[in-house]
Amino acid sequence: MDREAEMAVPAESEPRLLINTGRAAEAARDDAAGAIWKLETAERHLDANVIALPAGTIIQKHWGPDLDVMMHVIAGSGRLTTESGYVDLNPGDLIWLPRRSQRQITAGRAGLRYLTVHPRRQSLVLEPPGPRGS
Repeated sequence: MDREAEMAVPAESEPRLLINTGRAAEAARDDAAGAIWKLETAERHLDANVIALPAGTIIQKHWGPDLDVMMHVIAGSGRLTTESGYVDLNPGDLIWLPRRSQRQITAGRAGLRYLTVHPRRQSLVLEPPGPRGS
């Protein structure tokens, strides 16, 4: 392999603009719900989503996954309820959701738009069962 070919960086590995989260949040309909954007790059070690919750929507109390999550509030407002209290959510807030922490998210009157970033989860790999009796 020649030096020039060796130094070539695959397009998938080059830094690039993925999305302007503010414009994505503004462009989403007021009644949009769920992921309005997902990181789709094939070779990655992170997952990222822009989530839209219409006004008053509640993501019921649950225990988070076995990974840390960063949450950045883009637009709207809401409340994060934890085991020990609550955190008001406003544009610009950066929230750390530790692995396995209990949380409930409630969108405010104007709805809530936020970005989440966390380590990529491994895909579920199904293997055929072994021989009976093993």
